[in-house]
Amino acid sequence: MDEHLRDVLATIRPLEPIELQLLDAQGCVLVEDVTVPAALPPFDNSSMDGYAVRVADVQGASEEFPAVLTVVGDIAAGSAELPPVGPGEAVRIMTGAPLPPGAEAVVPVEWTDGGTGGGPATAMTARREPLGEVRVHRPATARAHVRARGSDVGAGEIALSAGTVLGPPQIGLLAAVGRATVTVRPRPRVVVLSTGSELVPPGEGLAAGQIHDSNSFMLTACARDAGAIAYRVGAVGDDPATLRATLEDQLIRADAVVTSGGVSVGAYDVVKEALSGLPADEGSVDFRRLAMQPGKPQGFGRIGPDRTPLFALPGNPVSSYVSFELFVRPAVRALMGLDPADRTTVRAVCPEGVGSSPEGKRQYLRGHYADEAVHTVGGAGSHLVKALAHANALIVVPEDATSVEAGAEVDVVLLD
Repeated sequence: MDEHLRDVLATIRPLEPIELQLLDAQGCVLVEDVTVPAALPPFDNSSMDGYAVRVADVQGASEEFPAVLTVVGDIAAGSAELPPVGPGEAVRIMTGAPLPPGAEAVVPVEWTDGGTGGGPATAMTARREPLGEVRVHRPATARAHVRARGSDVGAGEIALSAGTVLGPPQIGLLAAVGRATVTVRPRPRVVVLSTGSELVPPGEGLAAGQIHDSNSFMLTACARDAGAIAYRVGAVGDDPATLRATLEDQLIRADAVVTSGGVSVGAYDVVKEALSGLPADEGSVDFRRLAMQPGKPQGFGRIGPDRTPLFALPGNPVSSYVSFELFVRPAVRALMGLDPADRTTVRAVCPEGVGSSPEGKRQYLRGHYADEAVHTVGGAGSHLVKALAHANALIVVPEDATSVEAGAEVDVVLLD
């Protein structure tokens, strides 16, 4: 297994960087440090709806003895005209609005009568002419409820470093500092297809001997979860010529291809038949039998004019899922320029143990991990999709173990 993964990653090169609009860059990896051209926020501004005041004018204010100030202006967010605040004066100010000259603090409207002449206000009233007076019931310290210029990030500082994956908060930060585009490694385009003449799309009725195609849906979801843009292709029947033609059509939109089924030793193993012994100008695919369970038969190579990586995974659902996690997911991350290994492995107690494991093979069992313990879910059968759906971890039984005693510790790969 380790040798196979090393061989896979040795052939993977990160995708070339491109410049993208912000929303198109979501999920991509930055290849540049983004510095801040101007401080954020760019000016002192209010964090509350209230009144901009001088500290000395509200010192000692209380409900019994309020400070009575003359309101000389009204500042909304986005205002350019800022009336100065002099002795005995206040300016109505809204959240996000610039702090006017002379003001030293903001008193929330709830600390005042809101200019009504009554008791404590609960909200700012609509602007009235003339502005009149406001009674302030509490004192304020210097800079109270003021967001300082540059308090988020200063001009010239690094906002985001190269290697950052751009999620919603990072996209928001880029927009806030004025970046409309960024240079990133794009998300890999992964084409997923199943093989097998017995496969029928979900939603269609089944004839004798048919089953619904679940692998292509599951593996497409796996590719998306890994960060790729995934394209699901309908199942291809057991005809080598049709499979080769389908692959040739799909390579134009693929940075990687994932197939499932047709890689073992059966008479109708179409992937192996179609891709073994390719002409030198069409690439090559190596088929192997790995010391693992499930997922023993594997294929990997590079095909087409651009030598697109192709992963030929086994057809049993659990086998294909485990194979994706162990081999394809690291490759997708490598294409993005990320550390291939992102799944966390922990040690956990397995209360029920594992009755048997094949000698010389690394076994991966479905498990449910919680509170530093892991319980097996379902049996070892590689067709048990329900058990896979209820698992959140893979229990690893090493090659040199043929069982695990009840209560012993095991390695656990966390899947979420």
